[in-house]
Amino acid sequence: MTNFNVVAECKKTKARAGLLHTRHGIIETPIFMPVGTLATVKSLSPEELLEAGAQIILGNTYHLYLRPGCEVINLFSGLHGFTNWHRPILTDSGGFQVFSLAKLTKINEEGVTFQSHIDGSKHLLTPEKAVEIQICLNSDIMMCLDNCIAYPSSKNEAKVSVELTSAWAKRCKKVWNENKGAQNLLFGIIQGGMFKDLRKISAEEMVEIGFNGYAVGGLSVGEPKDIMFDIAEFTLPVLPDTKPKYVMGTGTPEDLVKLVSLGADMFDCVIPTRNARNGQMFTKSGIINISNSRFRHDTDPVEEGCTCYTCRNYSRAYLRHLYTAKELLSYRLNTIHNIHYYTNLMKKIREAILNDEFETFKKNF
Repeated sequence: MTNFNVVAECKKTKARAGLLHTRHGIIETPIFMPVGTLATVKSLSPEELLEAGAQIILGNTYHLYLRPGCEVINLFSGLHGFTNWHRPILTDSGGFQVFSLAKLTKINEEGVTFQSHIDGSKHLLTPEKAVEIQICLNSDIMMCLDNCIAYPSSKNEAKVSVELTSAWAKRCKKVWNENKGAQNLLFGIIQGGMFKDLRKISAEEMVEIGFNGYAVGGLSVGEPKDIMFDIAEFTLPVLPDTKPKYVMGTGTPEDLVKLVSLGADMFDCVIPTRNARNGQMFTKSGIINISNSRFRHDTDPVEEGCTCYTCRNYSRAYLRHLYTAKELLSYRLNTIHNIHYYTNLMKKIREAILNDEFETFKKNF
């Protein structure tokens, strides 16, 4: 039985609606996953996430391995018991965090040796260990360890990245096979920098190894938007249509609509939560900065017609007051609205695909 099936496709674009089956529920795609790096989506409770429409959240192997550690999470039989979130969870392998956070990183065929960004302690993250940690976390979807590179990078650096990522993926798959009883899904990650021939090689090698889904990694690392879209447009069709396609670490609402039209099914990004903490709220008319003085006497909600908890109960004037006074409630209420905006956007995209109206939706958006 396949874990993913497509239920509708747009006739004029590559947008599609699907169902991804996991141990903790069926995920309706296209889907946006709020980022809960440290086993929490910042400022929100699981109940608030559910009310905001979240179906799945993302945790991170690197961070949770360092703190609180598997010995703690094992006491709760994984992240679901530890966090009281009983819907699906995807965990990243830690490859991107090693690339972006760790100090004095050394990468070779064995794995990645790095110093913790928390206390400077030394660690070795191998493909085997990345999977073993994720088995401890008991996430529904696990990611293979990959070698993420910066932008710009030379073609030789990108080639080495592809070779390491493929070699590590085979080792991840071997450990996953040995623990298949756990029923976690395993996704492979495509690398190759901004070089299409290397992207094609990486995709073909990942498909040959065989995974439950495939992610386009190494984007949103500083490259211009037109290059990001160009690489995604090239890479997504190379991946099998029978599997979910995940574009990692992006993006804005405009990014999501564009990437869905190119055939992507899954997304994650810190933008809605980070922007909320900075007073930036997403609306159908664009982003508003709640700190703006024009909202001081504004009795309207952030967005008329929005059904989120924040818009049902609070005014722009109150939200501005909380933000300028640096009250903690500001983070929570702003984040509830932004997560609701993103989940509702994905719901509208899915409905447009199901009704064969996606091309019109995209143009109007």
